[in-house]
Amino acid sequence: MHIPLHHFEDYIDETILRRGLSYYKNGQVHEPEEIRTGEYEAIVEGTKDYAVRMTVNNGVITEHVCNCPYDMGPICKHVVAVIFYLQQDELDLQQKPVKTKPVAAKKKKKKRKTIAEQVDELLEKATHDELKQFVREQAKLNVSFRNLLLSSFVQYNADESKEFYEKQIKAILRSAKESEGSFDWYDARQVGNGVDHLLELAKKQIDNQNFKSAVLICTSIMEQMVGALEYADDSNGDMGSAIEASYEMLYTLAASQPDEDIRKMIIDYALSAVDKRVYAEWGWHPGMLRIAAMLLKTDAEIESVCMKLDKLQRSEHDRETAQSINYEVILKTKGEKEAEDFLEANIANPEFRRKVLQTALAQGNYTKAVSIAQGGVDYDQNKKSGLVIEWYQWLLKIAQAQGEKEKIIDYARHLFIENFMPEQDYYAILKQHVPPDAWVAFVERVIQDIAAKKRWFNKEQVAGIFIKEGWMERLLELVRKFPDLQTIGQYETHLAKKYTAEVVDLYVNALLEYMKTNLGRSHYKEACRYLRRVIKLGAREKANEVMLFFRKEYRQRRALMEELDNV
Repeated sequence: MHIPLHHFEDYIDETILRRGLSYYKNGQVHEPEEIRTGEYEAIVEGTKDYAVRMTVNNGVITEHVCNCPYDMGPICKHVVAVIFYLQQDELDLQQKPVKTKPVAAKKKKKKRKTIAEQVDELLEKATHDELKQFVREQAKLNVSFRNLLLSSFVQYNADESKEFYEKQIKAILRSAKESEGSFDWYDARQVGNGVDHLLELAKKQIDNQNFKSAVLICTSIMEQMVGALEYADDSNGDMGSAIEASYEMLYTLAASQPDEDIRKMIIDYALSAVDKRVYAEWGWHPGMLRIAAMLLKTDAEIESVCMKLDKLQRSEHDRETAQSINYEVILKTKGEKEAEDFLEANIANPEFRRKVLQTALAQGNYTKAVSIAQGGVDYDQNKKSGLVIEWYQWLLKIAQAQGEKEKIIDYARHLFIENFMPEQDYYAILKQHVPPDAWVAFVERVIQDIAAKKRWFNKEQVAGIFIKEGWMERLLELVRKFPDLQTIGQYETHLAKKYTAEVVDLYVNALLEYMKTNLGRSHYKEACRYLRRVIKLGAREKANEVMLFFRKEYRQRRALMEELDNV
């Protein structure tokens, strides 16, 4: 969410604003450091010390991150406290001083150098020997710094190994773990942040063609994070995302067809991880086998992958995944003909059905394409409605390719009624193919069929028909059945030209009902937004009557009074 600094209060919940201001006034915001131009970092004292990062560009907050556990809204009180700090001069605010001291006439603060500027200046002035001595001392005293130094310059480290990286990750885990031996939400985020530098290092090693180092880093992260997840609250996905990022790097390396030593290193690890059931509890063995399948060369490797795929098939999803990997192995080792036979022998797999359909349609083999698509409809009819829609979409494409008018109408009608996420404009297809003299009666039957379904999206479907046909009176009646602000606003532009007074009355009644049950500034802003719509419709007097009623009926709601002042 982008927030203009000069009127940030309009974008933030009143309660969060109040709490953030309290934090600021109580002196809980440490002076923000400007890391780079427009990029700030500050510590805010709360239940714990929380780190806030904020980027300001041309007077607009373009990014804000806090490592607190708050997830009930887009912005937390700690971020708001930092905003108040940055805006204290403009708002004429004063923070509770840590120490009282006489204050002379207020002087304009001299703009401080950013952290980046300070570091650059220091590096220019410090001698090479001074820097080397500093690094030696810090590496001796600070374990985190030592690990970061060794891993960042691993190309010069003769002792690089998987254990070397595992040791670093274990140190990160130890420093974050709670005393009772588990990770809470905050600790998991700290672990994720700690591992980020290793992920960045792995990317750097790939860029520098140091593939061995990248493999060691990724496999170390994956294994150590999987172990830690057993006793972690990773509800925000910080630790899980580190595993996924590591896997993606391994997959990318495998897909690049690396040199033999790296190929052997990756495939041996993937097969060994499956044998040792390293990722069994998390369902990631199929991913390991997919990586291995891309790197197969020897008969022993092919046999090993195929045996492991046979053991993998415990659920329908596992079976389909194993079939997909098997197909890749057959295509790679036995050729297209056997791979095609395998597809058709396992056509119930949706991925395979799509492949066969694509080939048949591209080759103009419409009889086979229809048979395969209709087979999908029959097979998935009672279990997977989403797939059934997809197979009907294929049937429509085939009918269009053949120019079969009646089938086009049948399939397009079915898809228009059943599918609320259309792949094509089915209504336009129907209008193109249904005879004009039969069109109105055809549409009325479609409306009846939609209404009989009793689904949440029926209103939008029927309203869309009324709009396309220009049946505004029927659209108005439909909106009267669902007279909430959102629905009225959704169809206002279509109704207002002919039924302005009716739309205004609908808005007025909806606003009165809305205010009975909705509290809070965000709801008041919403109500005022629709009041402005009433005014734009030329009904200023009606809007004034509603506002007068609100001022009398809800005079104790200060935030509402403030919002009404802005209408």
